[in-house]
Amino acid sequence: MAVIRPFNAVRPTRDKVSLIASRSYQSYTPAEREARLDHNPYSFLHIVNPGYKYQKVINGEERFELVRNRYQEFKEDGIFIKDKVPSLYIYKIIDRDFQEFTGIIGASSAEDYQNNIIKKHEDTIEYRETLFKDYLKTVGFNAEPVLLTYEENETISSIMKKVMASRAEYEFTTTYRDTHYLWPITGTQEIDTIVKEFEQMPELYIADGHHRSASSVLLNHDMSSSKDSNINESYKYFMSYYISEENLKIHQFNRLVRDLNGLSKEEFLIKLDMVFRIENRGTQQYRPSKKHHFSMYLDGHFYSLYLRKRYRNFNNPLEALDTQILYDILLNPILGIEDVRNDKRLSYIHGKNDLVDVKYAVDAKEFEVGFGMLPITMEELKSIADNNLTMPPKSTYIEPKLRSGICIYEF
Repeated sequence: MAVIRPFNAVRPTRDKVSLIASRSYQSYTPAEREARLDHNPYSFLHIVNPGYKYQKVINGEERFELVRNRYQEFKEDGIFIKDKVPSLYIYKIIDRDFQEFTGIIGASSAEDYQNNIIKKHEDTIEYRETLFKDYLKTVGFNAEPVLLTYEENETISSIMKKVMASRAEYEFTTTYRDTHYLWPITGTQEIDTIVKEFEQMPELYIADGHHRSASSVLLNHDMSSSKDSNINESYKYFMSYYISEENLKIHQFNRLVRDLNGLSKEEFLIKLDMVFRIENRGTQQYRPSKKHHFSMYLDGHFYSLYLRKRYRNFNNPLEALDTQILYDILLNPILGIEDVRNDKRLSYIHGKNDLVDVKYAVDAKEFEVGFGMLPITMEELKSIADNNLTMPPKSTYIEPKLRSGICIYEF
C-alpha cells in the first residue's frame, strides 16, 4: 500500500515564481550562477548559497544556519506564502524539445521506504545521507522532491486532466526555454480518490533522488527518537513528485576514459576483439540499436562493439545490464578501472546530446576514448529494484528535472 499525502506547501507569489525558480545549484556554470545572483534578488540560489551576500564560501553547520535565515527572510518579506489548505499539486513541464512531463507533488512516507514499498535501484553513500539529513534538520524545509514513478492509472490521469482544464496557478517560461505549470488540487473528493488509488499500488520506484529519500528516512528516525513533545508528524514524510512510468524519459550516461591503461591503440583493439565483434565505422557516427551493442570513439573514428554471444550467459538482471557489462568486460579488466565512482580517469556525460559531446571531448584530447550505449529501460530498472540489486553509478539520466523553489515542504 503506497502513500501519497497532501500538505501545506510554501510557495512563491504568482508574480515572482519565474524569478525564484532555479535549476539545481550544480547545473549552472560559475558565470551563470554569478549572473543570476548579481541581477536577480529573488532567485532561490540566494537561499542555497547564502555566503554570496558576503562574497565568501561558507560550509558546514554555519552554511545550514544561514540557509535557514535566508529562507525565513523570503517568508518575512512575503515572497513565500504557506498554503492554508493541505493540497496535492499537479506540476507540468514542457521542455525546449517539446517533451511534456506531468505528475503530482505530494508527501511520501518514510515508512514506505523502510518497508521497500518505495523501491531503490542505486546505492547511497552514508556520508552524503548524513550530511543532507543534518541539512534538513537545521533548515527545516525541503525544496527538492524525490522523483517517484508508478504504473499508469486511468483514474488518476482523469482527475489530472480535469484539474488542468482550469487556469494554472503558475505558468511561466524560463531562460532555459522550459515552460512550467502548477495547479493545486484542493478538493477533498479529488484528493481522497488519488490517495485511495495509490493505496492500491503495491510499490513505487525511485527514479531520481535516492540520497534525498534516504536522508529523509534518517531524519525521521532522529526525530522519532526525540523526547521533544512539540515535534509534529511532518518528519515522517518527504516531498515527492509522482509521475507515471510512461511519462518518464530515461537517457544513458556515456563513459569517457583519459588513457588506454598503457596500451597502444592496436593492443587495445586486439584485447577488445577477444570479447566484442568490432567494426570501424570511420567518421560516421554510430549509434547502438540493440542491447549489448556499444559505440566507441577512438582516435577520430567511431567503432561498433557487439558483445560476443559466449559472454551473454547472465545469472541475474544486473549482469545483463549494459552499464555492468561495460565494467565487467572492458573498463575493469582492460582499462584497469576498479572504482567507477571515484576513479579520476573515468568521467560521465549524459546522452541527451547523443555522442556529439563524446566526440568533442576526445577530439579535444581531454580523453582518449569514449563509449556509448542504449538507455536502460523502465523494465530493467524495475527488475533491478525488485531483485534488491543496485546499478553501477551513472546508469541513468532521468527526466524531468524539476526546478527548486516552486513547492517547498516544511517540517
